Amino acid sequence: MIISVPEFLSLRKTLPVVDVRSEGEFAEGHVRGAVNVPILNNEERKAVGTDYKQKGQLEAIKTGFRLVGPRIIDIVNEAERIADSKELLVHCWRGGMRSGNFCHFVGMAKMRTHQLRGGYKAYRQEALDSFKLPLQLMIIGGSTGSGKSEILRALKEHGEQVIDLEHLASHKGSVFGGLMMPPQPTTEQFQNDLFEEILKLDINRRIWIEDESIAVGKIFLPVDLWQTMSKSPLIEVVVPKENRIERLVNEYGPAPKEEFLASMEKIVKKLGGQHFNAAKAKLLEGDMHSTIDILLNYYDKAYATGMSKKTNRIVLRSEWNSQNPSAFAEQLIKVTFASV
Repeated sequence: MIISVPEFLSLRKTLPVVDVRSEGEFAEGHVRGAVNVPILNNEERKAVGTDYKQKGQLEAIKTGFRLVGPRIIDIVNEAERIADSKELLVHCWRGGMRSGNFCHFVGMAKMRTHQLRGGYKAYRQEALDSFKLPLQLMIIGGSTGSGKSEILRALKEHGEQVIDLEHLASHKGSVFGGLMMPPQPTTEQFQNDLFEEILKLDINRRIWIEDESIAVGKIFLPVDLWQTMSKSPLIEVVVPKENRIERLVNEYGPAPKEEFLASMEKIVKKLGGQHFNAAKAKLLEGDMHSTIDILLNYYDKAYATGMSKKTNRIVLRSEWNSQNPSAFAEQLIKVTFASV
């Protein structure tokens, strides 16, 4: 059975998803929760592509059958392992020959399949379209170390809708944001995961999101979402520097010194040689508080410059002493309902 993207998104709530593209394609980006069962692996796909260019479509098809033939039983066994109910969703890149062949193979083993029309390409287009939606965003801004992620988590606990970009990106935004974090996804996978989060939301209600640049570590926000963020109302959280230093020491203090220093070296020019050397000396002495204090001189200036371009969007400035994020989140909810 051929199904549309909306049908696919509905059926996957109860049925497993099989992605029959090569492992390389899957690694670049895939549907959340999908299982990769390649019809052609990386090398085989390359061989078929070469034959298509040099010998034509028919010879390429024959090459594909010759390569896949010995593995058909393995493909069927894997499909049976994945789908206890003997029913599953299937897609390849464009909903063509690879997913069609997979459905034929497992169909002979009495398994029921639902093939995604347009394949992964159609899913990606749905994801990209979602970033153009008129989301009712409320941006949380604040200097480095203000605890914006804590505030977002507290807002979510109070029943508010939240998109946590840094969690999805596996990165905390600054040059130190990748320390003690799992590897970042590809930009494509990040955007897929972001789409999955948007699917859970009521777009007619307010959505809280942290103020971010278009790049979070090595990945990039969708341009359409970034443009919506750049026009959305902003709440600036104001936290005393000593509180921010304490939070950042707790956050990055456990990081290996050599890794922290390597991150510092990426911003030597921005810090200036004198400030870098002072911060490095304090780091090697084990004085993390002084190290962070010096680094914040740079980050605070950069933040002030960026915020000066957003003053027309600031709807509220709220001071916070970093204590009890739940109570602060509740306060933000009440104030914004009254003022925005």
